[in-house]
Amino acid sequence: TAQIVVDKKHLATEFIQPTVESLGTPVLINLMNLAAFNAVKDFLPSGFTTVCTSVDVKHLAATPLGMSVTAEAVLEEIDGYRLVFKVSAYDELEKVGEGTIERWVVDHEKFIKKIHERKKRLSSG
Repeated sequence: TAQIVVDKKHLATEFIQPTVESLGTPVLINLMNLAAFNAVKDFLPSGFTTVCTSVDVKHLAATPLGMSVTAEAVLEEIDGYRLVFKVSAYDELEKVGEGTIERWVVDHEKFIKKIHERKKRLSSG
């Protein structure tokens, strides 16, 4: 799980103007993604982490400033290093989001090395 209390920085108005003052969809997705990360982090071998590769989420209801939101993730599929989670989120009144998130298990050090190699390619290109 992962939880927040909707603060000004979480509002849609922080991302797009003009819009409504309610929980922004990017924040909802991030909360669900964090729940998926939290669901498996303690079960990974030392030196490994997961990275998000796919998100399919519906934002179902608007959550106002000051209300708490809790996201839950259930690991539904393991295909090698690929993990698929069913995610949902609820505010104090109702379900506000649902969908699936895909994360991949990666060797942290090797992943960082690949990022640095990409950065070198850009600067030398």
